[in-house]
Amino acid sequence: MSKYRVLIVGNGGREHALAWKLVQSPELERLYVAPGNAGTAMWNVPISVQDIAGLVEFALKEKIDLTVVGPEDPLSLGIVDAFQKVGLRIFGPTQAAAQLEGSKSFAKTMMESAKIPTAEWQVFEDPAKAREFIHAIGVPCVLKADGLAAGKGVIVAMDMDTALQGVDEIMDGNFGSAGKTLLIEEFLEGQEVSLLCFSDGITALPMVPVQDHKRALDGDLGLNTGGMGTYSPPPIWTTELEETVMRDHVFPTLQVMRERGNPFTGVLFLGLMLTKRGPKLLEYNVRFGDPETQVVMKKLKSDLLPILWACTEQTLSKVQLEWKEEVAVCVVMAAQGYPLAYTKGVPIRLPVERDLDTVIFHAGTGISEGQLLSTGGRVLGITAEGKSIQQAREKAYALVDIIDFPKAHFRRDIGVKGLEI
Repeated sequence: MSKYRVLIVGNGGREHALAWKLVQSPELERLYVAPGNAGTAMWNVPISVQDIAGLVEFALKEKIDLTVVGPEDPLSLGIVDAFQKVGLRIFGPTQAAAQLEGSKSFAKTMMESAKIPTAEWQVFEDPAKAREFIHAIGVPCVLKADGLAAGKGVIVAMDMDTALQGVDEIMDGNFGSAGKTLLIEEFLEGQEVSLLCFSDGITALPMVPVQDHKRALDGDLGLNTGGMGTYSPPPIWTTELEETVMRDHVFPTLQVMRERGNPFTGVLFLGLMLTKRGPKLLEYNVRFGDPETQVVMKKLKSDLLPILWACTEQTLSKVQLEWKEEVAVCVVMAAQGYPLAYTKGVPIRLPVERDLDTVIFHAGTGISEGQLLSTGGRVLGITAEGKSIQQAREKAYALVDIIDFPKAHFRRDIGVKGLEI
């Protein structure tokens, strides 16, 4: 490879983590992030993730060699198709392939076609019929808005009242068009694990497994969020499990997508439930996760840029991934009130000196008159590595405790699940 100019699309913690990793590449000539956040300020260009035409124009003008898409929205809007149409190289799935995340009913149909182990399910557009079905199958059950809902369109109903109220909550317009169709599925018991894979449409290479903490409060209580923290690797994961998931979940997905004329290139992200009857697929995502990417990038020893390039060239079979032995932990510091109404514009001061094993990844941050401010719900991702989960946790929380972020909300138990095994 010669030197390359790269554009990252997005403004979250995931995009800061990708930028942090890409600038370590000797193959990189110039990096841009659109629109970025305070952590990526030196590379930012003020173009919205939804301004596809503006992004195409910028990439053409700046002779961008590779564009990397972070969030799901531009993928569902067809950013990959738009870039490819004008001959620009871009890492991510086409609009048709992005339906794996953009429509849960499409994803379930795909799982059925590929004979992938998953929960029993049914789709509804009529709230009355949805309620009838819930009465028929009983609780617990899981309700999901069919479309994109920023990680919040899922209700795990442990009792009948919650389930019935959930139908109204999702279908009454709270999630816009995403909630017009409702997916109801059986409740699966076990531990959840995320497995992200690089894919070139034919080959797939697994990244390190990650355990996410979706609930807002310690002990997995409170509302669902976009993710309050992650750690990798979870001790429950084994080589045998990985082989099973690649054989029974990943490769059948890629095969059916190819057969349908929509080969999948990019990151295929599997949300898995490890049940007593083996791993079952909860959902697909079609991009790097947030905050999964923060720990994945901290553990990735290989140069990221040639891996992304290989995915766009269909030469991933020639790539070997190298990973650090250390454990990585990411603790999300969110704004007071998140995931409901939260405060913005809170001044934040970060420590100047810190442990070299730690990184502060910015998410909802901005700079005004030289002052770092909170601009979103999830604000910082404090990420640390250590020889053990306990050591990585201690380093992460030691840094959390010296960050001046008034009334920040965060969980104190990220990674504790891994200590209990």
